[in-house]
Amino acid sequence: MTPQELLQQVKASVEAASASFDKKADEAIKEAKNAGSLSTETKHAVDKMATEFNSLRTAQNALEVQLGEAEQAFAALPGGNAQRVAAKTAGQEVVAHEPLKAFAQNVDAGRRLSVPVPRAALISTDVAQGIVEPQRLPGIDSQPKQRLFIRDLIAPGRTASPAIFWVQMTGFTNKAAVVPENTAKPYSSITFDSKITGVSTIAHMFKASKQILDDFAQLQSTVDAELRFGLKYAEEQEILFGDGTGVHLHGIVPQASAFAAAFEVASQTGIDDLRLAMLQAQLARIPATGHVLHFIDWAKIELTKDSQGRYILANPLGLAGPVLWGLPVVATEITAFEGKFLTGSFAYGAQLFDREDANVVISTENADDFEKNMISIRCEERLALAVKRPEAFIYGSFTAAAGQ
Repeated sequence: MTPQELLQQVKASVEAASASFDKKADEAIKEAKNAGSLSTETKHAVDKMATEFNSLRTAQNALEVQLGEAEQAFAALPGGNAQRVAAKTAGQEVVAHEPLKAFAQNVDAGRRLSVPVPRAALISTDVAQGIVEPQRLPGIDSQPKQRLFIRDLIAPGRTASPAIFWVQMTGFTNKAAVVPENTAKPYSSITFDSKITGVSTIAHMFKASKQILDDFAQLQSTVDAELRFGLKYAEEQEILFGDGTGVHLHGIVPQASAFAAAFEVASQTGIDDLRLAMLQAQLARIPATGHVLHFIDWAKIELTKDSQGRYILANPLGLAGPVLWGLPVVATEITAFEGKFLTGSFAYGAQLFDREDANVVISTENADDFEKNMISIRCEERLALAVKRPEAFIYGSFTAAAGQ
């Protein structure tokens, strides 16, 4: 008996049960009309038939699912000619399965039977070579990227204007002292400087075929992600090294205080330099909140060992983020930072004002895009940077190669 014949047999049983159930239901309706209610015997009979009918229907559905799964597996896996001749087909395996015969004879409601089919049976005997589509790995392999943290360290802000007016404190002389009664109190002095900082635009564009982005939605999301990353990378460099000329941001490094150690340390290393930079910030009464240095210098610091070959700072099995002297370390791949470091109070000493968040815009009306079915993709943002306390940042070179 083939699987289809077995399925037809079950369907016939379902149809017969359905007819009997309909007949009994009609009789029950007539009895209710004549007597005003159903007798207990009739009610039990109708309930029993309904249960049997549901059991048969469930059995039919389960069998159809099993046959469908077997047929899909049968069609999906190709094989050699020798296997085609020697092995049973998937249908033969299903029909020959002994529990299936018992299942068909004594159907249990809600039960689903699993029929094991050997791999050799799941071989197509009449599908031309090359018809089955090769497996495609999902996603697009893209290059790994630097994680950008410096923006997150700086105090956030927003503006609705093309420029911001702000006040920078440039000095503070503390004259506070104990004074006797009926005498003049000393005056401290604070100096300020007013600043106007224009909002700068950071942007770039990309050309693409309209058809490929319409037909491959994932590619469009990838392009968006790459454009946004490129924008953030340029933003990172402006925040650190913008010279303030033209439309450039006035970055932190050009305004930072030069590193000047308060004292010398025997066999001074990069680890000592960063601690002394923290001290310099503390003496300026603006405690540091983080370090920025190049990936290479941070790797050298992490790999520093004592005389017995044990790591001083790093734990190869540790999961904690990069931290040195209790402050988070932000590693950057900007070439100009190699051999340099920036230590400071990022949250207090600077603030970033967003005028327009990073956004991606697509247009077909640039140049001859409409004619050539091309699209122009633009990614841009508008922002301004205010370094309110330049003395909050210490910038310098490592005394020796970091960690050496």
